[in-house]
This record gives sequence, structure tokens and C-alpha cells, in this order.
Amino acid sequence: MAPHPDIDSLRLLVLVAERGSLTAAAGELRISQPSASKRLSLLERRLGVRLVDRTRRGSSLTPAGTLVTGWAQRVLDALNALADGAEALRREHTGNLTVAAGLTIAEHLLPAWIGDLRRADPDLHVGMQVTNSSHVCELARHGEVDIGFIESPGRPTGLRSRTVARDRLVLVAPPDHPWTRRKRPIPPAEVAATPLISRESGSGTRQAARQAMAAHGLDLAPPLLEFGSSTAVRNAVVAGAGPALISELVVAGDLATGALTEIPIEGVTLERSLRAAVGLSPMGEYDANMRRIAG
Repeated sequence: MAPHPDIDSLRLLVLVAERGSLTAAAGELRISQPSASKRLSLLERRLGVRLVDRTRRGSSLTPAGTLVTGWAQRVLDALNALADGAEALRREHTGNLTVAAGLTIAEHLLPAWIGDLRRADPDLHVGMQVTNSSHVCELARHGEVDIGFIESPGRPTGLRSRTVARDRLVLVAPPDHPWTRRKRPIPPAEVAATPLISRESGSGTRQAARQAMAAHGLDLAPPLLEFGSSTAVRNAVVAGAGPALISELVVAGDLATGALTEIPIEGVTLERSLRAAVGLSPMGEYDANMRRIAG
């Protein structure tokens, strides 16, 4: 059996047939005319047949060359179909990313992260669910999303995770609240005993606040008001409904303008890690999902 011809030589033969000139075909492939002539001669030797008649008026196919060109075109068409199919599979696999995120991350960090990701990969479609951190963990644990972002303290069980940002809970109140006139930090026992405006049970913010108080042997009092979003908590505090422990990301602008006042708590650490988490998939898939959006 004769050696298989290479793809570039088949492309050259098809172009010679289309353009009627070896020089024109060489120009389209961006190779020199001598290189094209050598490549065509090698193809003829491999196949054992004469394919092209070269004259001063140009190049024309021999009868054998006409047959071989038809076969070559089918090979090239099949190759293009293969490449198109592989690209479609690649886009199907990598062109969609499903994300779930806690509300604070979703509102204040994730839009910029997704914007950076889309600039790097304009064909990427990101589907996002916004929910509390407990539900995010469940979605990631059961493979219902590619990656989750959580605000709850500690490493989630049954998931791989890593820190992607830092945050701090702050105790805030309206400027006319009695706590704003205190010259000393508020004792943690007083904070824990005071009903606060709070996120719902299962939110990372509430879990982090509860853990901070638990480190001092304290339980948080039942909430004064309970909301399903950090923005709603912030709005209630601004409206004068009461104090809240809330992400600094949510109220940074209000603290800067004086619309809200931060109340220091004596001896309480309120810093937390914001984490990206994925299911216990093969490590390669884990690393790929982390790199795509978590940096």
C-alpha cells in the first residue's frame, strides 16, 4: 500500500484544480511556488500517478488527477466536519458554567468576577443561582452546580474548597441609636442578648455571627427582624428599625457617608473567609472549575 498523502498536499491539489494555476494555489497557501511544486511532485510519487500537467499557460488536471481531486475534496470535507464536531463538543463542555452563590458574594463580588471571566472567554454562558450558603453547599455537593461560593465559616463537609476573598462582619446602627453614644466597645454579652435585624437561618452571615458569639460562650437572641437578603437587612437598619451584624461589603458606602455607624464589640473577631467550593469530582475537573472563575 502506498503511503498516505498528507493533508497539506491534498489541499494544494484541490486549490490547483480550483485556481488553474500552481502559482495561485501556492499564494493562497502562503508558500513559495518551488515549495508547492516539490510538494505536488511528492504527492504524485506517493500515489504513483501523474496528477497535473504543467504548461506555460498554467496547470491542468490529468484524468487521474481529476479523480484524485474529487476524493481529496471528500477527505477535506470530512476533516472539516470532524473539526467542527470537536469544536461543538468543546463548546458544549466548556461553554456553560453553573454557579451558586450566597447573597453577599452574589451582590458585591461575583458580578466583577464573572465580567473578568467573560472578557477572557466571550462564548462562555454563566448560569447563576443566588441562595443562602447552606443551600449552595447542597447544590455543589450533589453536582447540581459546577461551583459554589459560600460565606459560612469553616470548611464545608463533603466539598473541596478554598478561600477566594476576605470579609468582616460589622455591628451597625443608625447614627441616633443609643449604642453610638457609648464611649467604650459594647460587651459581647450585651450584643448577644439584644435582638438584632438578621439574615435568615442558613445564611453564611448568620452562621458567622453565631460562631463569633459562640467563641465567647454566648448564643444570639432571636432576631428582631429576619430578612432573606443582606440588602433588606441594610435597608431596615438605615430606616431605624434597629442594629444588625452585617457584611462590611454591604454597608461600606453607608459607613463612609455616615448613614450608618459601626459599633465596636469588645474582644470579638468578626473576620471571615469567603470560599469557593466544588463537589468531590475528579481533581482535574475540580482544578478547572476553580481556575475558571475563582482565579
